[in-house]
Amino acid sequence: MKTISSIVENYISTKPFLLTALSQGIINLTSLARVILPEIEQELEKEVKQGAVVMALKRLSSDLDFRTNHKITKVLKNIGEITVRSFLTDYTFLISDSILKKQEELLSHINSKKDVFYTSSRGVNETNIVISSSMNKLVEDVFEGEKIVQKSQELSAITVKLPEENVTTSGLYYFIFQRLAWEGVVIKEVISTTNEFTILVSDEQIDVAFKVVKDLRNL
Repeated sequence: MKTISSIVENYISTKPFLLTALSQGIINLTSLARVILPEIEQELEKEVKQGAVVMALKRLSSDLDFRTNHKITKVLKNIGEITVRSFLTDYTFLISDSILKKQEELLSHINSKKDVFYTSSRGVNETNIVISSSMNKLVEDVFEGEKIVQKSQELSAITVKLPEENVTTSGLYYFIFQRLAWEGVVIKEVISTTNEFTILVSDEQIDVAFKVVKDLRNL
């Protein structure tokens, strides 16, 4: 059975920014109720009082915030090792018939170099490589003839080991990236595996980004 509360919850749960604003008390409930009132009336097929929507929002904001954030913060308290690496370069190449062989050749050169940072990801049209800046000449020699979409230097990476529960916790990455955004951190790249993710930021912002990530354990 559809109720005002269930419809309001469905509306808010699909808009995470609204949920955050509600939980922090920085949104006017009366104004929000006025905006969503027509949609609620359409769903219920009857007239609804604005005050009833306001009350539903008050109850929901605290309840949803607890349910979501309590689970997320519980996971974040168990964050594992945080590793920072500097002096990195980010290359983006267009995918071609020869790009995989070039990557294989690059790996054969750096495989024995333990101090070299390397990671890559592949999209539909582009391949991304993040590597220690000391290897720039090698990369550009190996990938000669390939189309470079972008090359960014003076970058640093933060790699975070996540607990296994991260794969069943909705909103976890949103929660983390939201806090980085609040501090004005511009994320150049995000590379993730099942229980680990790496963000790439400018050298200028590495201290701020590291503090945000480290403080996640203490939320």
